[in-house]
Amino acid sequence: MGALQSLPGQPEYVDLAEKTGFSYEQIGVLHKRFKQLSHNQETLLREHFRKIPDLECNPIRSQIIEAFFDRRNFRKNGEGTVEEIGFEEFLVIMSHFRPPSLHSTEEQRESVRRDKLRFLFNMHDTDNDGTITLEEYRHVVEELLSLSETLEKDTAKSIADAAMLEVASISMGHMEPDEFYEGITFEHFLKLLNGFEIESRMNVRFLYMDTTTLCK
Repeated sequence: MGALQSLPGQPEYVDLAEKTGFSYEQIGVLHKRFKQLSHNQETLLREHFRKIPDLECNPIRSQIIEAFFDRRNFRKNGEGTVEEIGFEEFLVIMSHFRPPSLHSTEEQRESVRRDKLRFLFNMHDTDNDGTITLEEYRHVVEELLSLSETLEKDTAKSIADAAMLEVASISMGHMEPDEFYEGITFEHFLKLLNGFEIESRMNVRFLYMDTTTLCK
C-alpha cells in the first residue's frame, strides 16, 4: 500500500494504467490529490475523508467514505474492510467513477456500466449479504436522479419513492403469505436500473476533481 515512487512510463505507472484505464498524466494528477488528502503520508485513513468540506453535508457521506475501504471494490475478490488504503487502492476506487472511453465498444461500455452498478450496490449492501433493502434502492434511484440538471430535488425524491413502491408491489405481489422478503439482489438491481444512464453521471466532485474529465 506504499506511495507511488516511479515516474510516468516506469513499471508502476504501466501496471496502474492497465488496471484502471487512466493515462499516465491522469495517474500523476490523482497522485497529487492523494498526497494532498493524506498530508503527504503513504496511506489514507477515514479521518482524511471526513475532513473534506464537500462531503460534510452529503446524505450518504458514510457510505461514500466506507466505499474507499471496502475490499470488494479493489477488484481483487476480497471481503471485509481495511483501516487504510495506499495509492493503488485509491486509484482503483477512483476508476469506478471514470466515464467509458469515447472509443469504447458496446461490450466495453456494458462492462463499465456493470462495474459502476456493482460499486453502487456494494455501497448500500453494507452488511455484505448480497441484498439491499427497498429503502436503500430508493436512495440509489434518488442519488442518480439528483445528478440530472433538469430535475428538482423534490421531483427526484418523488420518482424515487414511486420506483421503490413499484418494486415492492411487484416483488411482494408474487410472494406467499408466509414468505419473507429478503431484499433486492444484484442481478435484480441490474434489471431495475436498466433504463438509467449511469456511465457519465457517476462522478466525484467532492475530491475537488471532476472525474467526468478523466476519459481518454
